[in-house]
Amino acid sequence: MAKPVIDATFSAETYTFAGKDVPWLMKKWADATPEKEFLIWEPKDGNSKTWTYGQFWADMNKVACGLVAAGVKKGDKVLIHSENSPEMMIAWYASSIVGSVAVTTNTRCIGDELTYFAEHSEAVICITQPKFIAALNENVKTLDKYFVIADNSGIAPSDEEKAVASKHATFASLFEHGDEAEIRAAEPMLPVGIQYTSGTTARPKAVVHTHANALWGGMSGSSNLGIDASDIYLCFLPCFHVNAQSWTFWTMAWAGGTVVLQPKFSSSRFWEVSMKYKCTRASMIPFCFKAIGALDIPEHSYKSWSTGVKLHNVENYWNVKTFATWGMTETVTHATRSFLDKDCPEMNIGIPSPGYEFAIIDPETGKQCEVGVNGDLWIRGTRGVQLFLEYFKNPEAMEKSFNDEGWMETGDQVRLGEDGYLYFADRDKDVLKVGGENVSARQIEEFIGETLGMGVLEEHAVVAQKHDMLDEIPVVFAIKSMWTDKSEDEITAMIMDACNEKLADFKRPKSIYFVDEMPRATLEKVAKNKLREMADELADKEAAEKS
Repeated sequence: MAKPVIDATFSAETYTFAGKDVPWLMKKWADATPEKEFLIWEPKDGNSKTWTYGQFWADMNKVACGLVAAGVKKGDKVLIHSENSPEMMIAWYASSIVGSVAVTTNTRCIGDELTYFAEHSEAVICITQPKFIAALNENVKTLDKYFVIADNSGIAPSDEEKAVASKHATFASLFEHGDEAEIRAAEPMLPVGIQYTSGTTARPKAVVHTHANALWGGMSGSSNLGIDASDIYLCFLPCFHVNAQSWTFWTMAWAGGTVVLQPKFSSSRFWEVSMKYKCTRASMIPFCFKAIGALDIPEHSYKSWSTGVKLHNVENYWNVKTFATWGMTETVTHATRSFLDKDCPEMNIGIPSPGYEFAIIDPETGKQCEVGVNGDLWIRGTRGVQLFLEYFKNPEAMEKSFNDEGWMETGDQVRLGEDGYLYFADRDKDVLKVGGENVSARQIEEFIGETLGMGVLEEHAVVAQKHDMLDEIPVVFAIKSMWTDKSEDEITAMIMDACNEKLADFKRPKSIYFVDEMPRATLEKVAKNKLREMADELADKEAAEKS
């Protein structure tokens, strides 16, 4: 019998997540395990609060009714500008019921960055905290509907914050418009969230995630780590980033497990909270290890820490398996993985996770690199499932990121080792990693240029300098213009004052070094690798002078 000719196109609606979306998943657990704890809020003062799956589903529905009453419709954008809090997570999941898109933004951004988030996303309402409402009012002119959470992640607002917040509706008022939201037919490829990611351009790109992305993140994340309903994930990284949102919340929601949420990382409370709830999982960045390094280690329940690379010293010291993995906002979840039941080499980032295709390409020849040779990392998957759906209102970025065969250029450089594991090489794109935040060197360079105008600096460049706690910090190398009458100290003050006023704290240069000339690479480009070496040497010198 002749085999049939298959004339079909794969889609998440037809196969993987047919009839499923984020509300489907949350209702599934609310019906099956209504008394199981989903979210435990552990603020600084220790006044914890717990939501079971049943309670969380009920609050999702109430807030969804409130969003509809506020005029939010399917496809509308809901700006959520908040630090970690139960309210921001309830709002995100409530938005998924309505079919609107929750836009979670970095709360360390200030000034016209807030303007950009609101205007670019076309948000119709904003949910925020008292500490941010004044800055939003000052910088955002396209929004007039705000719903203000009662406190600042468990900390009471100041009198001044209360006064400004009192001019707007409360988040609690969203609970007053009904108990059950209208059931919406599941659309797996419908956008559910937007996260802004720095990259290398002056303005952050808006990464659109679908319901299928969220379900894939949960299904794949729990599979990669072997997570089930008995697991308890301690979450302190910012929920406006993909790590906390996908690696933690989407993973645990898929598995039916529990998330213990803190406002932010606290070295003094890390073991206290971990022991209180017998936490089994956490995502850790280098800062965390340095912060808890001197603390006594109790008999704990941790099975694994997601660390990015394999770290045997961490495993031996804290007796916790490290999960080597690489991913980015665009890949939704772990695009690489290691195996917790098998050892692997130091500093590897794993192997491709199921569902992703990898290619390491020589940027000069366009051909695949040999084993052991560094090259540009390209990745492929189904957009809207394994990969994000699109950059919102940014066709230029889409065209630049994807080739005609659907491969996405990640901006990272890696190599495939003889042992079969992947390893990081130098990053191709000019992105700094500052305490877990992506920072665009180009954005800082352009800001300094716009601030100073012509005739003050002949040239300037921003690079990463090593840092004990943050891993990297931005520093500036500059050549003073022969036409300026300003001193180096005056120029430094101008730059620092402007950055302190207009840039998020993690983007602000920590030092400005004046040089007579820049090191050069081919085609007279600034050799930033040489500047990074110079920056690290200066950091060592400054540390020695202080000691």
